Amino acid sequence: MDVEVESMPGDLKPVVAFHGHLCPGVLIGYRASKIALEKLRSGRSEDEELVAIVENDSCSVDAVQFMTGATFGKGNLVFRDYGKQVFTFVRRSDGKALRVSLRADAREPENQTPQELDILEQAKAENPPDDIRQAARQISVRMYLEKPDEKLFDVEWVDVPVPEKARIHNSIICQSCGEKTMETRIVECEGRRYCIPCSEKRPECKREERNSGE
Repeated sequence: MDVEVESMPGDLKPVVAFHGHLCPGVLIGYRASKIALEKLRSGRSEDEELVAIVENDSCSVDAVQFMTGATFGKGNLVFRDYGKQVFTFVRRSDGKALRVSLRADAREPENQTPQELDILEQAKAENPPDDIRQAARQISVRMYLEKPDEKLFDVEWVDVPVPEKARIHNSIICQSCGEKTMETRIVECEGRRYCIPCSEKRPECKREERNSGE
């Protein structure tokens, strides 16, 4: 029942090595990225040619980073904390954007044996035994590997603003801890400048925040 490394697609193996293990989440990001790279006719982004907007911070995003070359450091990975397996890929050259979203019924069993269906049912319990949980995970892995794209994802061309390219900002010394802080993240309270963690410890900053909300 296990999915052996040798049986994985060649371009999946380095993704799994990067992430650390094979799991359904990695496969979601891997499959979504392959769709985008094919439809956008794009290669892996060496700089910021391709932007990935991700709506979760799960295992799937590691696969998106590896497959597309979108990273926080380069400024072409945009995180929106919506808790959804949704990915929008934008080609900077012309602004063309593709939204790839996991279907609500993507995990529905298909062509599973009665034994596998029983395992999946047992895994729905609140605290299933480890062997059941691991077996169910392997079944899910195989489903995400084998199901056709159209049964896993809804794919549509969309219009989205092209995110700005990464910018290098000046640093300012926090007047509490003395550490350099990006100027766009500095909080000013009563004429002094603080990093966010230090500002959260200072009553005068909290007072200004309350007053601004009145």
